[in-house]
Parts: sequence; structure tokens; C-alpha cells
Amino acid sequence: MYRILIVEDDRGIAGAIQGAAAAWGFDARSTENFRDVAGEFAAFQPHLVLMDIGLPFFDGYHWCREIRRTSNVPVIFISSASDNMNIVMAMNMGGDDFIAKPFDLSVLIAKIQALLRRAYDYAPAAPMLEHRGARLDTGDQSLAVGGEKIPLSKNEYRILFSLLEKKGQVVSREKLMEKLWETDSFVDENTLTVNVNRLRRKLDAAGLEGFIATKFGVGYLVE
Repeated sequence: MYRILIVEDDRGIAGAIQGAAAAWGFDARSTENFRDVAGEFAAFQPHLVLMDIGLPFFDGYHWCREIRRTSNVPVIFISSASDNMNIVMAMNMGGDDFIAKPFDLSVLIAKIQALLRRAYDYAPAAPMLEHRGARLDTGDQSLAVGGEKIPLSKNEYRILFSLLEKKGQVVSREKLMEKLWETDSFVDENTLTVNVNRLRRKLDAAGLEGFIATKFGVGYLVE
């Protein structure tokens, strides 16, 4: 998981960035001690830094210079001071990119991904399917609820994926069995029921009671 250090004294902006970064699978942390940004950098060892220019005690240029003494980690400056002089200064002080406030979070995430890709041969995270705090990662086929990983069998993953993909719609038992047949194992009505019940027990244990609803005689859905 890529780590991102957010050096931004506006807590609202820092929190919004942290939330957006976490949604994309990054481990994002906001600076707490603006007297010792270099110390927090050394302790966290981020793969990328988002650096505001106007900061308490010392400005972002100062901290970028300090970081550059020991690291070539990508640095993106974020600032409302977006005149040409500040942009040139940011690049001359060791910055890799500049984004002006106010900015669209999706644009910021795209810039982060582009820099990580160039610096670390990073590949974007696989899509996530989310509902009621449950996050199904289609890359490693894992389920996370409240930060806890829930192990899934291949059949359980295919059932949950099919239901989340059609969230709010009933998925017939026949369609689910077709999905399970893709695992190269024969699945009959009874096997499907066993797998759904096993998946429900795991979801219930994670605090997601009633996550999968039954439409009798038709199939199942996630509402």
C-alpha cells in the first residue's frame, strides 16, 4: 500500500484529501506537528508528499528543501498562491508538480497516480465494489469490513460480486449458478444454497446482518 503524507494546515482540506486517498487504497496521513515536518516524514516514510506552501512556522518551500536532503520522493505542491512565480519557485525547490486550490479531488488523485506510476512503476488499484461499509476488492478478490479482512472462497466471492454488481436488483438463482460454473465445478441448487448461507454467516459475523435479501422463488439481492 502506497503511503501519502499530507502537509496541509487546513484540517478540512486535509481531511477531504485523506478520505479520497483512502478510497483509492492509499495509506494517507496528515501532518500533526508543523514544527517538525521533516521528523514526521522520516517516521512515516511516505511514497509521495502533498505539500501546501503557506504553513505555520516554516513554509512548504523550506520543508521541501529539507526532504530533498535525504529523499527523491515525489512532491506535489498544493496552494491557492497559483501565480507563475510560486509555481516556478515550487519546481525550483524540488517539487514535481503543482495543483492550485480549489481543486477537484479526482484531478488530484489522477496526478498522484501519474507520479507514483512514473516513480515506482505503480499500477492503479483494481476497482472496489462497496456497500454498507463492505469493500469487495476485485483485484485480490478479498472482502474488507471496517478494516478487517473477511476470507472468501472462490464461490462466495463470485456470489457476492454478482450481487454487488447488480446492487438493488434481484439476481436469479440460475444466473448465480452460471457464475459458479465458471469455477469449473458443477453447482446444483443445493450447493448454491449452501454457499449463500455460508456467505451470510460470514457477513452476519462482521456486523452486516441482512446484507443479502431473498426474493423467494426468484433469487437474491443486495439492497
